[in-house]
Amino acid sequence: MVTYKRKKVGKYRGGSTHGGGARKKRRGAGSRGGRGNAGSGKRAGHMKMKHVKAGHILGKHGFTSKSRTMVKAVNLAYFTSDRVAKLVKQGKAHKEGNVYAIDLAGLGYNKLLGTGTTPVKLKLTVELCSAGAAEKVAAAGGEVITASGSASE
Repeated sequence: MVTYKRKKVGKYRGGSTHGGGARKKRRGAGSRGGRGNAGSGKRAGHMKMKHVKAGHILGKHGFTSKSRTMVKAVNLAYFTSDRVAKLVKQGKAHKEGNVYAIDLAGLGYNKLLGTGTTPVKLKLTVELCSAGAAEKVAAAGGEVITASGSASE
């Protein structure tokens, strides 16, 4: 059942200041230190920390070209035997003989980097690949197929 709750403003009726002190208090923007981002300027403005803690940075910053594509890279060391087995179990990779085939786009990556080594034979399909990564995969007995169609074995 919905209960009736008295509005707070009701208890202020009859008084002219509604709990705000003298009549001149709470008047204008000066009572709140200025309007908007006032006081957040150089050095120690009176409201600087308010904006710093909230993470506000005024003005435009950085390069904002819409034509740039985001590169999401993964290192070769990511593909340990345990992780590859887990990917097969999740259905994100499959085994072809003794080689594991993985499409990196399905994992959310578009570039393969060569840091580390992998103990398993991999057939990786990826948009971009560094030369070092392709060499290491080939040395382990696998291959890398890039978006341009070239394969490194």
